[in-house]
Amino acid sequence: MLSNLSDRFYNWTKGWLIFALFVLDGFVFSGYLFPLVQTKMANGQAGVQMLDLMFFATPAQTFGMIEKYGEAGRALYRTSLLTVDIIYPIVHLLFFGLLISWLYQRGFAPNSAIRKFNVLPLGAWLFDLLENVGIVALITIFPSQPAALATVVMVFTTLKWMFAAAGILLILIGFVMALKNGFKKQA
Repeated sequence: MLSNLSDRFYNWTKGWLIFALFVLDGFVFSGYLFPLVQTKMANGQAGVQMLDLMFFATPAQTFGMIEKYGEAGRALYRTSLLTVDIIYPIVHLLFFGLLISWLYQRGFAPNSAIRKFNVLPLGAWLFDLLENVGIVALITIFPSQPAALATVVMVFTTLKWMFAAAGILLILIGFVMALKNGFKKQA
């Protein structure tokens, strides 16, 4: 299954599509929508942060942050998680997966085993979705404060960020190798 997805990423790799996904990921979501939601959630308070941007937090920190959101902030965050933050992980997965594929087509021979690592962004996607489900649950049941659920959510968050960091590392490796080969597709 992963091998088929890897091959599909290579087939879908088009410069214009990667650029469009870059604009969506970097400017529309990360540059506009998420900062807008965070600003509205903070409602002028200092130190208010979205849970999915925190690398790791204790259950006490998690519930303290949820309390800071207030009722309107929690409702906005929940709506954001169930709409914008369902689409974003897909855009991010495709952007990273296709960019890695494009770079690895130019950096490594077609039979190189490292080319299969273009599916690694699936890990960030999976843990982002699991994290979102967990945060929606935490916000929905608040003021109840199940420490075990908060811990699991923060584990998902940490794993998401670890996969995202690994994706960036793969992009850097691909860039260096593609540069070394003059950005020419390897035959």
